[in-house]
Amino acid sequence: MAVEAWQRSVLKRWQVALIAGLVYPLMRLLGLTLRWRVEGLEHLDVIARSGRAPVMAFWHGRILSATVYFRHRGIVVITSDNFDGEWIARVIRRFGYGTARGSTSRGARKAMVRLLREMAAGRPAGFTLDGPRGPARVAQPGAVWLAGTTGNPVLPFHLEASRCWELRSWDRTQIPKPFSTVALVIGAPVEVAPDLDEAAREAACRDLEARLAGLET
Repeated sequence: MAVEAWQRSVLKRWQVALIAGLVYPLMRLLGLTLRWRVEGLEHLDVIARSGRAPVMAFWHGRILSATVYFRHRGIVVITSDNFDGEWIARVIRRFGYGTARGSTSRGARKAMVRLLREMAAGRPAGFTLDGPRGPARVAQPGAVWLAGTTGNPVLPFHLEASRCWELRSWDRTQIPKPFSTVALVIGAPVEVAPDLDEAAREAACRDLEARLAGLET
């Protein structure tokens, strides 16, 4: 297995451990203060009763609150093999997530094969539709492909905090302020036909964008 450049540096490895060691308890403490208002949990229940696992889909900018709410459910997500991906992977594993390492630019095939295996074993997958680099709120085809290949539905959801900080990043990452209320709206499951051609896959991505936009209103 190839060794990433950051792994050759003792300083970088120490930084990964330090960042992960700080971020996890801060996120956990923040999560303990949040109040949740949830709509649409019945959609998740319907999928569970059918014996299938959802491909859970949301916007990258809501990754923090999504990580806190859906913790310890065995959800598997893609994280990059780079420096940032390593500390993120360490944090989310402590929240009970599985990781498939890779990204759209490097190791994508390896990561998707891992997700296929995990979903075959009954584990749900999590996808930031516009991740990892955007454009913001433009759905990439990964979730559609995975749903069509596995026969599992896409489950779109959106989160919005009543009070938050918003970072000046490409995805406008939202960090809920302590003791704020986070509204979680889960949409109806979306079935994806297998073997879609490129035009149909593109149409499915646009449909998911519209569904997520509808959850914000």
